[in-house]
This record gives sequence, structure tokens and C-alpha cells, in this order.
Amino acid sequence: MRAVLSIGSNMDDRVELLRTVFTEFREDIVAASPVYSTPPWGVTDQDEFLNAVLIVDVQESPLELLRRGQKLEEAAERVRVRHWGPRTLDVDIVDIEGYSSSDPELIIPHPYAHERAFVLIPWLAADGAAKLKGKDISALVAALDPQDTADIHRLGLMEEL
Repeated sequence: MRAVLSIGSNMDDRVELLRTVFTEFREDIVAASPVYSTPPWGVTDQDEFLNAVLIVDVQESPLELLRRGQKLEEAAERVRVRHWGPRTLDVDIVDIEGYSSSDPELIIPHPYAHERAFVLIPWLAADGAAKLKGKDISALVAALDPQDTADIHRLGLMEEL
């Protein structure tokens, strides 16, 4: 099963926390975006995030993949106090090839992915031909408000950081 993971952190050692996800999925990664510095989305009175996208081929079911990501979040001592608030680590399943779900535990494709520059820009960097709900990611990026993309900066590939 091919899945798109969006990962992010805005607390503690952000690079090392993202690196734990790269390490966990090292055998499964088909493509990876560079790491980007991004402003917070939704709740803006918090530190900037580091974000990246991984495209992975895994043998797990969608819910097993969700649990795998949640275990990484738990290991990073993520605390869910404030919706869209600060977090040590966030591992979101954005899309799964050939799969959709409206189950509240795992909505696929991710309901906000099409409007989040911190997801779309790294995803486009990882896969220039990617589509979400039949729309080219490049078109979704082009449709973003310039204010949403102005403060997103490429930092480099994970192995360079």
C-alpha cells in the first residue's frame, strides 16, 4: 500500500524528532521531500514547525499504519492538549493510493490537505506528478493564497540537517 505521510514538529529538537520518522520508515520510503520551516497553521501563537512529506510503501493496513505513526508520536511524548497546538511530533496520513475512508478515526484523504501549504509544498517536492482527489498537487499549490506560502522555506534534505 502506498501512502503519503506528512510529518511535523515545533517543540524540542525538531530535526531529531523528524529523523525518528525517517528512521522508522527507512525501508519503506519511496520518496521524501526536503524539510521545510513553516509557520503554524490554525493556532498561530506558537513556534514555527519543521515539516516534510514521506511517500511510503508498506504492508500494513491503513489503521495499522495509523497506529505506527501514533507510536512514534507517543515515543516523542506528544501531548494533545490544544487542537492545532504545539506538538513534539505529528505523523499524519494524508492519502493512500486507491483507498478512501470517512471513519472519524482515519479520514482519507486528509480533509484539510488541499488547503495546507505545509503539506502541499513538501508533497510536490517529493512527487511532482502527485494528485489529490484527481487534482494535480501543483495546481493546488498554485491556488494557495500567497500569504500562506510566503514564510515557507526549504531547509534541506534530512540527511543534510
